[in-house]
Amino acid sequence: MTYKSDIEIARAAVKQPINKIGEKLGIANEHLLPFGHDKAKVSADFIKSVEGNKDGKLILVTAINPTPAGEGKTTTTVGLGDALNKIGKNASICIREPSLGPCFGMKGGAAGGGYAQVVPMEDINLHFTGDFHAITSAHNLLSAMVDNHVYWGNELEIDIRRISWRRVMDMNDRALRSIVASLGGVANGFPREAGFDITVASEIMAILCLASDLDDLKRRLGDIIVAYRRDKTPVYCRDIKADGAMTVLLQQAMQPNLVQTLENNPAFVHGGPFANIAHGCNSVIATKTALKLSDYVVTEAGFGADLGAEKFFDIKCRKAGLSPSAVAIVATIRALKMNGGVAKDTLGDENVEALTKGCASLGRHVENVQKFGVPAVVAINKFVTDTDAEIAAVQEYCRSIGVEAVICEHWEKGSEGTVALAEKVVALADADTADFSTLYDDDLSLKEKIEKIASEIYRADKATMDKKIENQLNEWQEAGYGELPVCMAKTQYSFSTDPNLRGAPTGHVIPVREVRLSAGAGFVVVVCGDIMTMPGLPRKPSAEGIGLDDNGEIVGLF
Repeated sequence: MTYKSDIEIARAAVKQPINKIGEKLGIANEHLLPFGHDKAKVSADFIKSVEGNKDGKLILVTAINPTPAGEGKTTTTVGLGDALNKIGKNASICIREPSLGPCFGMKGGAAGGGYAQVVPMEDINLHFTGDFHAITSAHNLLSAMVDNHVYWGNELEIDIRRISWRRVMDMNDRALRSIVASLGGVANGFPREAGFDITVASEIMAILCLASDLDDLKRRLGDIIVAYRRDKTPVYCRDIKADGAMTVLLQQAMQPNLVQTLENNPAFVHGGPFANIAHGCNSVIATKTALKLSDYVVTEAGFGADLGAEKFFDIKCRKAGLSPSAVAIVATIRALKMNGGVAKDTLGDENVEALTKGCASLGRHVENVQKFGVPAVVAINKFVTDTDAEIAAVQEYCRSIGVEAVICEHWEKGSEGTVALAEKVVALADADTADFSTLYDDDLSLKEKIEKIASEIYRADKATMDKKIENQLNEWQEAGYGELPVCMAKTQYSFSTDPNLRGAPTGHVIPVREVRLSAGAGFVVVVCGDIMTMPGLPRKPSAEGIGLDDNGEIVGLF
């Protein structure tokens, strides 16, 4: 059987005008800022007007650790949202905006797949409504103003050896990870070591995704620490007087983007922090707006539940006062077999023994999610190579650990293939059995928070850090930042920091390599192992296959 590519399916979609999608949610035309006919931003005035509405129920879609075999978390999020509407529920979805870096690097597009996509797919995966460009510009404006302040006399007495604010761009470019800036003589400033992160790792991305409104945005931007003086006292963005101009650049980007699924259901696509190096959730303002307009809101958290779900619960829900009603944990037979030791080129062969071994990884994710007090269901994203015996083995394993595993065929069948999952999610959410709580309390020390995640979520024996890092954490503790949550930056491919250690490893160690204070965003980034905040391109980047055909249409973008 020949299947159409994602881009072919998306291009054939019969889209409704975006104002019609807005009408489904009660958003009048004057409250939509259109970007063409099929995407728009929702006005801040409208968002403010619905603050008194009752909240709908929040459903999280997470997954097992990603493998080259694929899991389909975004696809499942879209399919579940469509299926909820198909069974008569008023539902919308909230997902992140894709980054250009992975799009042209290794991952390709990130707007769902098959018959469970958000559209317009090409726009969403490329420039969309310009949010990432605005974040990049605001970030680099601050970088320029810091160096400019030093150049014109350095009134704030910044120690140029301790400028912590790097630059960003939304592209994978390993050559920019560590650079020397301001070479070329007196006219160009004072030479110093510097570097770039990818835009999705910017603290401004995290701030935009956690801010409640423009006033909160400006306050958080002002709280960014850009450098330290010789006496190690911090210099803030507000000291540089950049926060006002940055807020102007981000004013429109703060407004959530409204698009639609292939089945013409509403989708908010807004914000895009990575889950391995940031907190991995779409914007609070988009999620809260959707909850005021829908009875059920389906959102996702990046990568596996050890990263995305933990940060969704411990950072986003904690900061925004959200309380999820149910969780769907996505897994594939192929990925579970890979976790059981099967090589990628033989994943199509039936192997119940390896599959059963790999289920230990799924079981750990289920157990971890349940620690937060939210009921869960396993969503098996079905592939054509899955056999009846393999599916039965996963369902039997899930029964043995007290959860149900539901077969999902949204990639091939759209909402029709996800009705069973939708009905299960509604049953879980409407039972009101969720008793959500975060993994750790605010008053634990920063080091204790790191150790708790390492032991209870990653199942490590310990987290190690040198004395310099420990002293830094203690200094932040004493400076009043001890109540902040921690944002663990590590590989997405394993519970450990070794990307090749699949399954459900124990007895490993989490090495803390670096810590960064994101005072504006309101968390401490803990960099573990070899994780990079500026990715590189693979040997054969996706960009090599992307281009325009004779009709001027994009090819190669999934």
